Parts: sequence; structure tokens; C-alpha cells
Amino acid sequence: MTSTPAKISVQGVTKTFALGRETFTALDDVFLDIADNEFVTVVGPSGCGKSTLMNILAGLEEPTQGRALVDGVPVSGPGPERGVIFQQYALFPWLTVRQNVEFGLRTAGVSKAERRARAQHFIKLVGLDQFADALPKTLSGGMRQRCAIARAYAVDPSILLMDEPFGALDALTRVKLQEQLLDTWSKEKRTVMFITHDVDEAVFLANRVIVMAARPGRVYDVIEVPARTRDEEFRLSPEFADLRNRVWHSVYHQDGRTAATVPTGTGPAPSSTAATVPSTTA
Repeated sequence: MTSTPAKISVQGVTKTFALGRETFTALDDVFLDIADNEFVTVVGPSGCGKSTLMNILAGLEEPTQGRALVDGVPVSGPGPERGVIFQQYALFPWLTVRQNVEFGLRTAGVSKAERRARAQHFIKLVGLDQFADALPKTLSGGMRQRCAIARAYAVDPSILLMDEPFGALDALTRVKLQEQLLDTWSKEKRTVMFITHDVDEAVFLANRVIVMAARPGRVYDVIEVPARTRDEEFRLSPEFADLRNRVWHSVYHQDGRTAATVPTGTGPAPSSTAATVPSTTA
């Protein structure tokens, strides 16, 4: 256990929704701590409340009970310290890649020269420097998502909340975007909570996998992923297969346990030496 405060702390969060005359409990007494610069993935069966939890952390939903804190301060709405990336790219179709990445900086009143420099830095970091003046309609799905990631990084949030960002992509592009994300994260550290339905993706990206149980949504298990280079060798290793099997079993063969004990992340974050993703392939 670490003595430093958690970057994100979810404390007894319950969320219910009205369904006619009845109520539906999406989350039930969830506790979760995430350390500064930790990369955590959240996986679980449909209906386990993953997106609801992210929406509460993003300030888009309010918990019915309990509270969520960022840097010890209760979340009361959206904030610039939390960047959110959804499965849909949410790019402005009439703006170029550069203009999309600059958008948040423009609304924040950043000077033209500074926002141009910051946008260019992150456009290059995600491998889109040759497409800076292209409109989103001319880009592939993977390239659009890289643009969304660059835009989120450009406003300098300390936290990235990512809800199935690669879910709509084909398998090959998805693998390349996973490597690209880790490469970007290794250079520009942030605290990341990444929601996914894909067990392989959950294991490959994170140093801690949080498994949720459904109906009502709650933390079911926590699986540590030892730090090592995340590359093709890791994907094909017996170590990866063992971790994947553990997570798979925890997701799809839940035995009715009520909750897992979830410590603040203390383990080393994943290292990455992933090759740069060619900008024309994703």
C-alpha cells in the first residue's frame, strides 16, 4: 500500500436509475483507488456499470450515494483536469486535424502561437503530422481516434478517461492503436482509466485490471499485470496467456463474490517500446 493520496478515489459509490415505478441499480457500493500516472483497465460483462462509473468520474453523472474524488476534491461536474475519449470520435467534421486538436486550447484562451505549437507536438506524437490539414472525412477510423487522443492530450489533463475508444475498429488497427497509445503514454504520462470489453486489450494495456460484476455493478476482482515491455513478444508469451485466462475466468465465470479488496495502485506501470504506427495504416 502506498502512503500517497490516490489520484482518483471512488468511495462507496452507488448509482440508481428510475425505470417507471421501479429503480435499477447500475453501481452498488463501489470502492476504487487509482494512483497518479497509473494505467488501469476496467473490464466486465455488459451491464456491469463500467460506463456509468466513467461518467461519474467525468462529472457527467452524479452518484446516488457515495462520492468520487480527484486529488482529494469531490467531483461535482466536468473539469479540465479530466480528458474524456469515447468510442465515437466526436471530431468536428468541418475542422481539420490541426483545428480539432487546437479547439480546446482556443476555447481556453491560449494564444495562437502556443496552441499551434502544442497542437503540432501532439499531432506528431500520434503520427498524424502528414495529415494535420486534412478533414476527418478523409481519415480512416484509427486515424480519427488518434486525432481524438491528440486533442485530449493537448489541453493537458492529468487524467484520461477512455470508454471503449478502439471498440469500433478492425482487429489489426486496434492492435496498432493499443501500441500507439502506450507509446504516447510512455512519453506523456497521465493517469488513465480505460474501459473495454476486450480481455486481451485489458491485459496488454494496463498494470492493473479491474474486473466488474454486473447487476448490480461492483468491483469483483483485481488482477495485477507485471511490468514488462508491451510488444508482440509479450502478446505471444505464456505469461500473457496465463494473465488472459485469469481475467477471462474472472469476467465470465463469476462465483457470486460480493466485492474485491481494491488497494491503491502501487505496482510499476507498464513499459512500452512499441514501434511507431505508420500513419497510413490505422
